[in-house]
Amino acid sequence: MDAENPLETFISKAKASGGAERANYQLFVVELCEVLGIPRPEYASEDTALDNYVFERKVAFAHPDGSTTSGWIDCYRRDHFILEAKQSKKRTAAAADGLGLSSDSFLPKSGHALQGTRKWDRVMVQARKQAEDYSRALPVDHGYPPFVLIVDVGNVIEVFADFSGQGKNYAHFPDRKSFRIHIDDLREPEMQDRLRAIWTDPHSLDPARHSAKITREIADQLA
Repeated sequence: MDAENPLETFISKAKASGGAERANYQLFVVELCEVLGIPRPEYASEDTALDNYVFERKVAFAHPDGSTTSGWIDCYRRDHFILEAKQSKKRTAAAADGLGLSSDSFLPKSGHALQGTRKWDRVMVQARKQAEDYSRALPVDHGYPPFVLIVDVGNVIEVFADFSGQGKNYAHFPDRKSFRIHIDDLREPEMQDRLRAIWTDPHSLDPARHSAKITREIADQLA
């Protein structure tokens, strides 16, 4: 990366990326961690029970007949988040026309859907459901992580939170208007701090904590 401005280099490279998310999402997460100065994922071990911050964390889905099937979380940090990655197509309508294709057509490894389309919205919603399913498949002693992150590599990070520990209501965080962190938003210190907190101290973002703190401060002042 450019030592003079690693953030700008990261944003530029991420925005230019394309293809299938499997080719890019791990590098995206690693370089995001580097520019934010936070720990990056660790090597996976032979014992899945020890994999608390890794890519491709294995989980087991239990079925009513007693059987199980395996799933893999794209990136997992215990007590922090589940991250599910996708990569949208960036092909313009003009480029598609030049290839004799419709704007919604697919080429091999061309990404899941064109950004900003209904198909893209569906892909992101499905990714969120998949991440929530993973949360329920985690070992019981892990509990439910407070955050679910849906990453469209080089485009946007969608943030959902449930601080209850029950995993039943992952809601837009901090609200429906600003739950999406676009790649260019990473230049903003506020967005950088939000992601750092998700990675290092997620419960510091719990609104209930802030409300309790304000209540205590008011009580102290009245006393």
